Amino acid sequence: MKRSDLFLKTRKEVPSDEEAKNAQLLIRAGYIHKEMAGVYSYLPLGFKVLENIKQIVREEMDAIGGEEMLLSTLQHPHIWQSTDRWDDAKVDVWFKSALGEGSEVGFGWSHEEPMSRLMTQFVSSYKDLPVYAYQFQTKLRRELRSKSGLLRGREFIMKDLYSFSRNREEHDKFYALVEQAYHKVYDRMGIGSITYKTFASGGPFAKYSHEFQTISDIGEDTVYLDETKKLAVNQEVSADEVLQELGLERNGLVEKKAVEVGNIFTFGARYSEPLGLFYTDENGVQQPVFAGSYGIGISRLMGLLAEIKSDEHGLVWPAGLAPCKVYLASLGDEEEVRRQANDAYGYLTDKGVSVIYDDRDERPGEKFADADLLGIPYRLVISQKSLESGGFELKKRTSTEVTIVQKDGLSALLTKAGQA
Repeated sequence: MKRSDLFLKTRKEVPSDEEAKNAQLLIRAGYIHKEMAGVYSYLPLGFKVLENIKQIVREEMDAIGGEEMLLSTLQHPHIWQSTDRWDDAKVDVWFKSALGEGSEVGFGWSHEEPMSRLMTQFVSSYKDLPVYAYQFQTKLRRELRSKSGLLRGREFIMKDLYSFSRNREEHDKFYALVEQAYHKVYDRMGIGSITYKTFASGGPFAKYSHEFQTISDIGEDTVYLDETKKLAVNQEVSADEVLQELGLERNGLVEKKAVEVGNIFTFGARYSEPLGLFYTDENGVQQPVFAGSYGIGISRLMGLLAEIKSDEHGLVWPAGLAPCKVYLASLGDEEEVRRQANDAYGYLTDKGVSVIYDDRDERPGEKFADADLLGIPYRLVISQKSLESGGFELKKRTSTEVTIVQKDGLSALLTKAGQA
């Protein structure tokens, strides 16, 4: 992508109407546009980051048997009334709209009911199970506190997976697989070392559910964590009770702020029975399907990464999430510099290395500042000085060291670095 052709405009000033660091940085870097409190549009580079996050999650969900689909956002009241979750007194996050003749429609904030109802058309025998269906969906929630940028939005993107099993034993095996897959997701995003499986309230369906909490000072949750056993307890549940059941030591827990980046939840027949989701077992006996749900906030992860993967100069994306791998800048108007920069751009592109080529007639400081603000993993500079030194100047976003490299060694070097 040539910068002169790219839909991108960066800002030096911090948006005056934005309190959250993640939104400030993403707006300044031209990744997102704020529509209103808690509602953001994703511009080309921001969309690429979102898709990269999705792809990591998609690969790990597919690896454990997940099948991707996409359900509707508009929701009929009937199925939610069946499970007693349509009334605002029971669920207070609904966005609803009146239709003709006194009817209503809801805008999906979650999809347990719609997915379970869909499965009634496809599951009737034990031979039809298990099913592990997931989607990437835009959710709408009437969030009253929308001051945390992408961390707490009224409109946000979520991966929600739903498991439909024959019994508790089959469900528990898959539940454990999801837990492992989530750890792989967070490891691949560079936050695995600070993300903990966390005991949380199970609501009306189970004694506990499990969250995945990433330690961060900006977090709205408080957790007690055992850094040795890599487990945590949300402040909302009785730590003493959980400690007694995991055999954890009271003196091994540390109080920290954290951001929830995922959850896994067992609800058994809670939605199956009222929605008529049954199957006939091997003995000809009708049984309710045993279900669970598993969420990861995709846009929330983008916001969290912007908060913790950044410095005083701007964003610092991990290589697997950045919108491209290299920010290429040509300095000066010498013909040889331009020729070499164009040649390097074509060479890297042909080798499959994604590049933003800053071909603008701007000062070096302007180009360097944008490279840092955008958080691209590598900056490649071609100038008369670099050519006289024997090649191109290559610098990692996270380092102050500059090395001189030859064109022919670039693709192998960058490919290896991206895999590290």
